[in-house]
Amino acid sequence: MTKPSYDLFDRNTTSIVYGMQTAAIQRMLDFDHLCQRDTPSVAAIVNPTGEEGYHRAFFGKQEVLIPIYRTVAEAAHAHPAADVVVNFASFRSAFATTMEALAEPTIRTVGVIAEGVPERQARILAAKSRELGKVIIGPATVGGLGAGTFKIGNTGGTPDSIIASKLHRPGSVGYVGKSGGLSNETFNIVAQNSDGIYEGIAIGGDAYPGSTLLDHLLRFEANPKIKMMVCLGELGGMDEYEIVDALKGGRLTKPLVVWVSGTCAKLFPTSVQFGHAGAKADTGKETADAKNAALREAGAIVPESFDDYGEKIKSTFDKLVAEGQIVAFEEPAVPELPTDYAAAMKQGLIRKPANFISSISDDRGEELTYNKIPITEVIGQEMGIGGVIGLLWFKRELPGFARRFIELGIMLTADHGPAVSGAHNAIVAARAGKDLISSVVSGMLTIGPRFGGAIDDAARYFKDALDRGLMPQQFVDEMKDKGVLIPGIGHRIKSVQNPDMRVTLLKDFAHANFSATDLLDFALAVEQITTAKRNNLILNVDGCIGICFVDMLRSCGYDAAEIQDIVDLGYLNGIFVLGRSIGMMGHYFDQKRLKQGLYRHPWDDILYL
Repeated sequence: MTKPSYDLFDRNTTSIVYGMQTAAIQRMLDFDHLCQRDTPSVAAIVNPTGEEGYHRAFFGKQEVLIPIYRTVAEAAHAHPAADVVVNFASFRSAFATTMEALAEPTIRTVGVIAEGVPERQARILAAKSRELGKVIIGPATVGGLGAGTFKIGNTGGTPDSIIASKLHRPGSVGYVGKSGGLSNETFNIVAQNSDGIYEGIAIGGDAYPGSTLLDHLLRFEANPKIKMMVCLGELGGMDEYEIVDALKGGRLTKPLVVWVSGTCAKLFPTSVQFGHAGAKADTGKETADAKNAALREAGAIVPESFDDYGEKIKSTFDKLVAEGQIVAFEEPAVPELPTDYAAAMKQGLIRKPANFISSISDDRGEELTYNKIPITEVIGQEMGIGGVIGLLWFKRELPGFARRFIELGIMLTADHGPAVSGAHNAIVAARAGKDLISSVVSGMLTIGPRFGGAIDDAARYFKDALDRGLMPQQFVDEMKDKGVLIPGIGHRIKSVQNPDMRVTLLKDFAHANFSATDLLDFALAVEQITTAKRNNLILNVDGCIGICFVDMLRSCGYDAAEIQDIVDLGYLNGIFVLGRSIGMMGHYFDQKRLKQGLYRHPWDDILYL
């Protein structure tokens, strides 16, 4: 349904916002919620210096996506129902962007927020808008609003101010003024002395605004829903005399309460320019006193001072009610505006459980901490990799022998040659042109019971047998009866006669540094039984690491429950993962240095069935 010419806004009005003014956009959407609109009033955003995409904002409790375009033309073409442009462009580009908006046939109203637009450009904008039958609000304006329907940018202030001024629903008063700040004040004065604003406009304080006070008063005159009008002028310029002529000519017939501010200027010995560019009286007729007198003579309701402004509005409104021209209505319920999460948290209104919990590190303070120990102290004490693992994995400072054992385990598991499945997969991925992460992950994903997982399983099975008091032969027989290969026992190449030096290093370290090696001794006894059957059924490096790790934990003072928890959670296999990742990265870099092409199997390496 087409809006009548006297109405700039209704409950279906949508806009295009020029500039990423996210706070103003959210305030517009919050106003929509308070007005109980069905749809958001912001249809699109124009951001000429950014990328196209979407801006996330809240429409009540619902999160909405507002599309972002590079030009007004693109936004207007995509959203033909949007007939308002809220232009937050700077004074340098406000002219060009407003002309661009006026050129779009679907755009009917443009709010120009920028201050400092050159007068010549402002005059051209005003003339162009009149030629096209469109409306410019501004420049140098906070904007305007239709109570209960639509608002431009930050007009009306915060949600609390909007509710206090009853702007969430329409009243019977049409207001127009120059100052944005005084307009917000007047909204409140009108609300306290009448049923509130129907429409409020701040045309801006420049000498040549895009639309005048009279332009909007004539619209109010034509609007049957507006029963009385309120206006705030100011010294300087001759705009108010247009209102005088309209009153005398009968073009304005509705009650008009008007005040021209700046009467204190006469107290200064010379002409003074007040806040706005146009607020300076250069002739006697431009003074506030002269304008107020002329308006009073023409039939407007003019108070003696601004202090009486509210009283004049109230008496005028009460008279219209008594005459039956205004009918009282029941105040609608005001929807509760949801509080933003960040604001509510800051005010201490809500509490929210954390999505993640970290008990090992903290980077919120001046210095990163590992298990509450500052990183400078970790480095200063030369804790090494083993010490860092102790802090981050086990959440305690491990003794020196435990740190060295962990580092020994990492060094001994770093690589096992290019033929094992993990290294092989990393090499193939590297030759296929994959990046470092992809190549290493390709190898790491093969870690399991047959490749690395023996560390955890060896610790678990051997520890369980010793805890239950089994003898080595009983353990071997039990595993045989279950049909389970003993984890950590067996090597494809090494044997009793050709021992694995890595295992020798681990055993020697454990015997030399641990307070007790009960589990290692038990495993070596099991080895005596298994090697009697076949000489390569020796305790291998994976099994030795897992078993010695349990002895290390006991030597560090861990109790049985803590050790069981560490074994069950897979801490021990973490040593293998960390060590092998070093080796796999080595294979990746090696292949990149060799610069060999895509890996292909020769024909004779494939068995065809």
